[in-house]
Amino acid sequence: MAATDAKALRTGTLRGVATVVVMRTDLEIARAVTLRPITDVAEDMGIPPEFIEPRGDGIAKIKLAAIDEMGPPRAKYILVTAVNPTPFGEGKTTISVGLAQGFKLLDKQAVLTLRQPSLGPTFGIKGGAAGGGYSQVVPMEEMNLHLTGDFHAVTVANNLLSALIDSHIYQGNQLSINVKRVTWRRVMDVNDRALRHIVIGLGSTLDGIPREGGFDITAASELMAILGLATSLQDLRERLGRIVVGYNRHKDPVTAEEIGGAGAMAVLLKDALNPNLMQTLEGTPALVHTGPFANIAHGNASIVADQIGIRSGDYLITEAGFGSDVGAEKFFNLKCQASGMSPDVAVIVATVRALKLNSGKFVVKAGKPLPEEMIAENTDDVLAGAANLRKHIANMRQHGVVPVVAVNSFPTDHPSELAAIGQIAEEEGVEWAIAEPFSRGAEGMVALAEAVSTAAEEGSNFVPLYSLDMSLTDKIDIIAKKVYGADGVEYDIKAQRQLASYESHGYGGLPICMAKTQYSFSHNPALLGAPTGWVLPVREVQLAAGAGFILPLTGSINRMPGLGLHPAAHNIDIDEDGNVVGLS
Repeated sequence: MAATDAKALRTGTLRGVATVVVMRTDLEIARAVTLRPITDVAEDMGIPPEFIEPRGDGIAKIKLAAIDEMGPPRAKYILVTAVNPTPFGEGKTTISVGLAQGFKLLDKQAVLTLRQPSLGPTFGIKGGAAGGGYSQVVPMEEMNLHLTGDFHAVTVANNLLSALIDSHIYQGNQLSINVKRVTWRRVMDVNDRALRHIVIGLGSTLDGIPREGGFDITAASELMAILGLATSLQDLRERLGRIVVGYNRHKDPVTAEEIGGAGAMAVLLKDALNPNLMQTLEGTPALVHTGPFANIAHGNASIVADQIGIRSGDYLITEAGFGSDVGAEKFFNLKCQASGMSPDVAVIVATVRALKLNSGKFVVKAGKPLPEEMIAENTDDVLAGAANLRKHIANMRQHGVVPVVAVNSFPTDHPSELAAIGQIAEEEGVEWAIAEPFSRGAEGMVALAEAVSTAAEEGSNFVPLYSLDMSLTDKIDIIAKKVYGADGVEYDIKAQRQLASYESHGYGGLPICMAKTQYSFSHNPALLGAPTGWVLPVREVQLAAGAGFILPLTGSINRMPGLGLHPAAHNIDIDEDGNVVGLS
C-alpha cells in the first residue's frame, strides 16, 4: 500500500449511515515516532555498554560476549505461532510486537526476538514484516530493507562457496567431484523464478565447466539456517566446515572444509552472527536476527538472540513462521533441541478469516480481496473451521506446552465471530483473549498479556516429540502422524536411497526439518481443516549437514519464489525529498 493511501480501521454505523474510521499507513505511523536512543534500550536489557555497536539511528549490533556477562536466564519463554494461514498472513508479527508492548502496561519487561524480513517477499506479495499499525518494530524502513547487511553477508558467503566449487572442478577436480551431483546452489534475495534451473559454464573453455545449477532465495540458504542455529563463533566455524556441497565419483560426501571455503565464509559471517537490536513503537527491545523461511527451512529467529533476550527481562517473546505444524514444530524439535531452552507458553494466533478458510467453503487467492460472502457475518462458517484450531491446540499440548489463543481482530470481523473463536478455545479448556494490536497498540494487548502471564505461571513440561537416536524414517513418521494427522508416509525410491545414504554416512542422528506447504496440515494446500485419511508423500530428502538437519521435501515446494502480476515492487518508490514511499 502506498504511503499516501489510507487504511480502514473499522466500519460501523452512525444514525443508520455506514461509517469508516481511517488511520495512517504503517510507514506514516512509524515515521511519527521519536526513537529512544538505542543505548538506553540496551541498558534496559542489562547489556553492558562495551558490547553495544551502534549502527545508525535506532539500531545496534550486540556482541555475543554479552551473554556471559548478563547472568543466568530469567525470562519466561513465550512462543507465538498460529493456525494454518490465509495467503495474507494472520498477523503473528503484529501480535508478537503488540504483546511485548502490552506487558509494558503491566509493568513487566518484555523482549522480542524476530526474524529479519527477506527482500523477496518485501518486493513480492507480502510487503514488509515489521508488524503493522500501532504494533511495529522501528525504524520500519531499515527493518524491511537492508538493516545491517546480514542477508547480503549470507548471499556473498554462499556464492563464494559456489565459486570455489566450480573453480575446483575447473582447476583439475582433485576431489573427483561428480559434476552431476553438486548439491550446493547459488542464492539471491529476490523472487526470480527464471533462475530456479539454469546452465552455468557456457562459452569458451576459459569460462568454466558446463553443468546444471540454479538459484535459491537467500532465506533458503543453508548458511541462513547455520547462522540461526549457531551458538558461538566457534560453533559457526565448525558448522560451515561440515557443509556437504556434493558427492565424488565414489558417492562419498565432499565438504566445504575440503573445498577450502569454510574459513573465508566464517570471516564474511562473523559480524552477521551478532544480533541486531531495535525497538517497538513504544520503546520495548526487539532483537531482529536471521531470516530462514519456515516452509523450506526451520523458520525461527536465532538461538543467540534468544540467549540474550532470555537474560534481559520478565518475558522473552519469539515468533515461529506460519502455523504450529510448520514453524512451531521446528521450534520445538529442532531449535529447542539445539539450544537447550524450554518454552513456557505457546500463543496460537487465530483469525476469523483463517477459520472461515479452513471450513473449506471459500477460495482465497493471493493478490485478490477476500470474497464478499466470506466477509459477511456468519458464526457457523467460523465454527466449521474449528477443527483446524483444535488440532493446533493439541499439537502444543503433545509437546507439553501450555497454549493460549490470541484472537486477532480485523476491521471486517464481527463481534459474534470473534466470540465464536473464544467458544472453541473454552471448549478446549484454553485461555484466550481478543487482541487488537494493529489499531490500539499496547492497550489492545493487555487482555492477552494477562492471559499469557497466567498461563506462564501454570508452567509447562516441554518434551520433544522424538529422540535424536531414532532412525530418520521413525522421526519423519512421528511428525507426519502426530503433528500433521497423516495415516503414514510414502517414500519415493529416490528418497529411500537418499535416507539410506545419509544413515550410512553417519547423519542418522540429525533432527528433521520438513519442507511442506504452510496452508494445510498435509502436503496439499487444498486439504483444509484437520484432514484425515491421507498419506504424506516424501519425494526427495536433502542433507543440511552444517545446519545439522535432514530436509524431506513434500508436495511441490520450491526454494525460489516468483513474482506475481502486481508485485509490491510496483508501489515502492522514492519521493523528491529522498523518502521511501509505498513500503507497507
